Amino acid sequence: MSKRKDLLQGLWGGELDELKIWNRHDHDGYTTVPRTLTYINRILDYLAGTGSPLSQTYLSLWCRVFDEGFIEIRDKESFAYESGFSGQRAVSTWTVRMRKLKELGFITTKPGASGEFQYVLLLNPLSVIQKIYENKDKDERYNALLGRMQEVGAKWE
Repeated sequence: MSKRKDLLQGLWGGELDELKIWNRHDHDGYTTVPRTLTYINRILDYLAGTGSPLSQTYLSLWCRVFDEGFIEIRDKESFAYESGFSGQRAVSTWTVRMRKLKELGFITTKPGASGEFQYVLLLNPLSVIQKIYENKDKDERYNALLGRMQEVGAKWE
């Protein structure tokens, strides 16, 4: 890590003290996401099929989750908006995407007073993808994810 700090110092020098850099340890309102999330999202959109991308809905869940992987959804409209949906069909479109995420195994849910998705648990996406591809040809999306996992030291389990 000190090599990276040295590189930062070498590139930006004294400017670093004046620049506002995001640091999740110093600022509230941030979360930890997998470094492989962009690759996971590519696979999700592929698995969803044409015209029904899942990545924005999945990203909105990651932006709300804490380290235990649990989300309580009381305001479906906000989640629908964060997922990119607006208008009269926003919540129903969001609900379809959530059902697909559940069907694929990326989330597990329990109903509550606010509906079928009040309680959501995000499952390890790498484990889910590994299982999906067990009996499937490994395509460029899978191979790209595998390469990125090697770069960042991620493991399937």
